[in-house]
Amino acid sequence: MFNNLHVSLTTPALLFPAISLLLLAYTNRFFALAALIRQLSEAGKPVNDQQIKNLKQRINIIRRMQEAGVSSFAFCVLCMIFLYTGFNQTGSIIFGISLLLLLYSLILSVIEIRISVDALNIHLKELTK
Repeated sequence: MFNNLHVSLTTPALLFPAISLLLLAYTNRFFALAALIRQLSEAGKPVNDQQIKNLKQRINIIRRMQEAGVSSFAFCVLCMIFLYTGFNQTGSIIFGISLLLLLYSLILSVIEIRISVDALNIHLKELTK
C-alpha cells in the first residue's frame, strides 16, 4: 500500500510555519477566553448557566486543539528524523499521522468557532431583554 509513497525531507518541513501559526492562533484564543472568564468573575454580576457551560466547553475544545496541534508538530519532527535516517516508509506513515492530527485540530477549531458564535447569540439575547 505504501510502497510507492515517497515523502522528501522538505515536505514535513513545509508544515512547520503553518503549524506554528495555528498554535499561536490557538494560544490567542485561549488567552482571550481566559481574560473573558476573569472579567466575568470580577464583574460580580450573575452569569447565565448557558454561558458557563459554553465557556467550559470552549476551554476543553481549545485544549484539545492545542494538544492535536502540538502532537502534529511533534509527529512532523519525528517524521523528519525517520526520513533523515533512511526509514522512508516509516517516515511517510508518521507524516500521514501528523496530517491527520492537523486535520483533527482544524475540525476542532471550526467547532470552537461555532460554539463561540452561539455564546455571542446568548449574550445578544440577554441584551435585548
